[in-house]
Amino acid sequence: MSDITFPGQSSSSSRHDDNLYRLSFESASANGFQMNPLSAHPPRTPQTSMNTSSPMPFGSHIDVIKDDTEEHATDPDGELDHDDDGAHEKSPAKIQIQPQDVWRELLKTSGGRDKAFKLIQYSMNVYLFFHRAVSRRLPVQGTQKRAFEAELLRRLESTTSGLSMARKCLIMFNWLTPLTSILAEHSALPGYGAEGTKASSPRKPLLHTFLHASPPILLELVQSVADDVYTWSRLGFLGKRTGERAGRFADCCWFASTLVDLVENNVEHSMIINSQRAVESRLYAESMAGATAKSAPRNTKIDDRELKLLRRQAYWLQVQRTKLIMDLIFVSYEVFKWQRGREAVRALTGLASALLGSSKLYDRHRNSLIKAKALSF
Repeated sequence: MSDITFPGQSSSSSRHDDNLYRLSFESASANGFQMNPLSAHPPRTPQTSMNTSSPMPFGSHIDVIKDDTEEHATDPDGELDHDDDGAHEKSPAKIQIQPQDVWRELLKTSGGRDKAFKLIQYSMNVYLFFHRAVSRRLPVQGTQKRAFEAELLRRLESTTSGLSMARKCLIMFNWLTPLTSILAEHSALPGYGAEGTKASSPRKPLLHTFLHASPPILLELVQSVADDVYTWSRLGFLGKRTGERAGRFADCCWFASTLVDLVENNVEHSMIINSQRAVESRLYAESMAGATAKSAPRNTKIDDRELKLLRRQAYWLQVQRTKLIMDLIFVSYEVFKWQRGREAVRALTGLASALLGSSKLYDRHRNSLIKAKALSF
């Protein structure tokens, strides 16, 4: 038994009793903790030993937690929600526009005053039509009532005639707009080279530019000139026969331009519908793929805004199409000289066209005011 040597025990027998169960901390610090391999219950491993055997060190775990914290702090959903709240507060839906402000801006333009006078004129025409229809069935009794009725009808007819003349005067010189566009196109044609030198090809004459202009612009130009000739005739500057011919020619141009506008409207509406279906298909595919407003917020919101814009454009194209149909029915009675139901159809289609055109112009001026106020924030 004396030959057994314990760790840290001195070879001297005189110090055997003192160092029998004493551990040498110097050797433990040098060789590490020594565990009895025959023990059935090994001691618990301290946390430091787990760190040394773990594939992820403790410092890396702290970095992961820090990255998670930074990821939550810079979450794109949170940023979008914050930005959207600010944008929602400044969005056009939150800006209050008074109707009188819109009407004030609308009546500053000649087109707005024309629409307002048209509403008044055809409202009176509709009233006159129904008044005459009711008077035929239920004649007014009494001499005083008949005199009052006759005076009222005479004043309303005079007012509608005056409003028609005022509207003709408001839209005078509208031929300047198509003429300016044609002249701008003519000036853009290559006629001279660089530094004022003549180009190889001669400059085309102005008549060539007029003949090769787009049909809607030419129709607008010719119709505006014919309308002005008819207006000058109504004012007494030109003869009555010349004015009547110019009026019939202007009606024919109006009929043709309305057909052209209907074709353009149908083409544009079909393009808008195709774009709308493409956006709806993309949104449906994203929803079926599991994309939500949180997983792909920017793409979803962009598609939603685009879809709302396309739906709005499609709505106003339908309004414009209805107005063009009303105008086509109205002018057809003038071009083809139809007499059956002339007064009723002209009054109702004129009022419907005035309402639709005024609503579109009102919405345009309202959007202009909203944009102006949004930019002032």
